[in-house]
Formats: sequence, structure tokens, C-alpha cells
Amino acid sequence: MVLNSEKLEQQCEAIRKLREVKNRIVVLCEGGTSPENGRHSPQWYARLQKMPDASFYKRCVPMWWRERLPHFLNCGARKDVIDIYFALVEWHKNQGSSADSYLDTQKLFAFVDLDIQPQSIGHDYPFGDTETILHSLYDATKVNEQNVHQHRIWVTGLIHKEAYFLLPQMQEIFAESTELFYNQSPLSLDTLYLDMAKAIESDEDIKKHFSIVADRIKYCNGLDARDPEKLSSSWQKLFQPDAKNYELILALLMIKKAKEYWKKIGLQPGDEFASSRIRDTLILAIGEFYAHQEPTPDMHIPFFLKAIYSYI
Repeated sequence: MVLNSEKLEQQCEAIRKLREVKNRIVVLCEGGTSPENGRHSPQWYARLQKMPDASFYKRCVPMWWRERLPHFLNCGARKDVIDIYFALVEWHKNQGSSADSYLDTQKLFAFVDLDIQPQSIGHDYPFGDTETILHSLYDATKVNEQNVHQHRIWVTGLIHKEAYFLLPQMQEIFAESTELFYNQSPLSLDTLYLDMAKAIESDEDIKKHFSIVADRIKYCNGLDARDPEKLSSSWQKLFQPDAKNYELILALLMIKKAKEYWKKIGLQPGDEFASSRIRDTLILAIGEFYAHQEPTPDMHIPFFLKAIYSYI
């Protein structure tokens, strides 16, 4: 749901008055923001740090970052995050030194999902939409180190946050948990990937934006990106279970929405409440995994955190 002007200003005011952001790097991210009383407030935003989206990124903060940790704030949908970012920047610019705010916009960033359809940016930002940001920030599947400081609005290098939960490296985390199921069978990431690939040919978003899809994965040798059906078929032919398919998997996770597949991971079939709880636990464990990774260009989230640390 896109925020109306009144709700947008309420959220901006709440962020400006949030004492916890003083002298901190602030990252606006996607995630639920609906307050219990219908009005946003600093107290409500303080609680939002514990919501799944913000708490995941907070858990990803590297172990070496000890002081003045970054502050992550849920701001709604992708467009809402972008609108709030610019509203905060423009308000502070207009107010100048008289601004009544704890926020320092020199330390303000936004981090949003790539998704399939591009989101326009506007506001005379140097990059016109999220797809343009993608191709500046990333070279195929790696962060382009030379360009990172041109960006205050980052996009995920994979289709959205949940895609990072499904990378092959997460298998060890899943193995340490209670026996997990995917789609009512014991969890196998290879099965999940194949299900995602098979669904490409009937995916309406992929059909509608296929030129964008084909452009994203042109680096991946062997894929036939002439149409969704050929792409689906060629991916399945190239994929070898229990083999090193990392480049193929990254290509898949750049174009196929992963949220519905992530939500099929859980405990015994039929117990959705317990499955939801175990997914929340897994998200925090996955965040811990990223917190311990070197910020190399192939590790998107750790690299983002390394990049913004320079603004501390």
C-alpha cells in the first residue's frame, strides 16, 4: 500500500523525533509499519527495530562493528521507502541549521528489494530507477566496488531479501535446525530450486518484464533467454543436483520471486504457526551467518554494511 501525504509526513516526523537515530547511520528498509493506534510515533518506530525486516539487517551487522551501530527502520513498501528517504532529505534541506531533528541525512541510506518491475526514483536522483541502480551497483553477481559511493539508495543484488535466505550456504544452518520440510517433504534446496525454475514459464511477471529478466542473466553461459519457456527448460537441463551450480542458482534468484518458496519451509505440514516461528528463528541465524562473512563483492549484504560504515 502506497502512503498518502499525511501518513508519509507522520512517518517522517516520527523518524526525525526518534532519539535513537542521533549520531547514527540510519537505513530505511522495507517492512510493515502499521501502528496500533493508526498514528506513527517515535515510540512505535523504536519498537519497529524488532520487526523481522529491520531485525534481520540488524543481525547482519558485522562482528567488528562495535560502536554506534546502524539503525534500521521499516518504512513499508519499496516506493514508500524511497518516498520517505527523499521527504526526509528535502525537509532537512529546507529547514537548514534550524531543523528540529535527531536525524543526520548525511548518514541516511535506503535499502530496497530489486523485484522484477523497476521502481522509478525521481527527485533528480542520478539513477532513474531501481534497474539502473542494479546495473551500476553490481557487475553480474558481484558488487561493483568503484561505484558504491555514488549510491544512497541501494537495491538487493538478488530479487529480494528472502532470496538471500535460500542460497546454498544456508544448507548448514537448515541442517542444524529441527527437521525441516519444504512443501510437505523433507527440505531439499535442490528441489526448491527446480520448482522455482519450472515455474518460470508460467510466471506472469516474468512474461511481462522478460526483456529485463534476459538482461539480468546474460552473464550466465548456457541459458536460453529467448522466451520464458526456453529459459525454464535450459535452466533445468543445466542444473545438476548435488553439484556446483552456484552461478545458475544466483541467476535464478535474480529473476524468480522467492518469498512464496521461503514460506513453504517449516516444520511438520499443517502446523503453520510453528512453521512461522521457526522461519523467524532461521532468519536470525541467517543474519548471524552474514555477520561473520568477509565483506567481499560476492557477499552483497556484508559489503553494503562495509560501505556505509565509512559514514560513521
